[in-house]
Amino acid sequence: MILIFAISIKIRAIMSKAYIITGPTSGIGRATALELAKHGTVILVGRDQKKLDEVQHLIEQNGQHAVSVVCDLSDIPGVRRAAGEIIALGLPIAGLLNNAGISPMKPGKSAQGWDLTYATNFLGPFTLTEALIPHLPDRANVVFIASAVEDPERKPAKVIGLQGGRYISAEASACGEWKQGGSKLPGADAYATSKQCVLAAAMAFVREQPRLRFNAVEPGITPGTGLARDANPILGFLFSRVLTLFPPFSKYRSTPERAAQMITNVLTDRSEKTGVYYDEKGQPMLGSPLVRDPKFQDQVVAETRVFLSKAQQSAK
Repeated sequence: MILIFAISIKIRAIMSKAYIITGPTSGIGRATALELAKHGTVILVGRDQKKLDEVQHLIEQNGQHAVSVVCDLSDIPGVRRAAGEIIALGLPIAGLLNNAGISPMKPGKSAQGWDLTYATNFLGPFTLTEALIPHLPDRANVVFIASAVEDPERKPAKVIGLQGGRYISAEASACGEWKQGGSKLPGADAYATSKQCVLAAAMAFVREQPRLRFNAVEPGITPGTGLARDANPILGFLFSRVLTLFPPFSKYRSTPERAAQMITNVLTDRSEKTGVYYDEKGQPMLGSPLVRDPKFQDQVVAETRVFLSKAQQSAK
């Protein structure tokens, strides 16, 4: 009887709450996965089974619980399959953290032939979120990791030559085409535009899905993350380790551990807040005027749905 009672307690603990996190194997994602495990079962979604197993093992070593789902966020059919796997787990999902992101200097292509940065950072998270929405309980919290580089007037971004998001349309973005007058930094327009769409979609979901909560987070300039794997190592070192010690960059400096704590606080928050864009200190901030425009938000979401639907029909 004692053994059965102990097992039932463990089962209830596992089933109490579950949190989904994409990109949990390095940087902020890894630190956040370990932090989230203190609050419930963590569903780890990533493309590398071995790395997922490592994080899952770390969590289980601490007497906590995790489940791994292999998924490349840039592969949209794969994202839909992963969503099905998550739903089939039958866990009580309290939150979804769309964390996975890349910022390569060299353009790449997804399995569908789309711009790799845009597909990974936006199309994948958008697809995963839409697939899970009908299965999320009321007041579940969906959090997107955004970036202030979408704002062309953001001071640190302007200093290094970024020009903000360059959205033309969903189809143009998938083809790696951006509005003229962009940055001369390789990969910058793709990354900024993907994050522009992330923030626009998050705020559109707030109005579309009032039974759920949708929020976004700017994690700050965080040395030690694997975001720009293809970046010039010298430039990467200067920006993440040196420039962040001085204004205006120092104001936005964070660490994976600090960012993880802040993101976890946002995701597990019970205050019912929705439609909030948090800065690296966990305080509300504003996106660019364009991304705050409901018409632009609706445009991004509507065009993305049409684009993905046509692509799905063409693949049949």
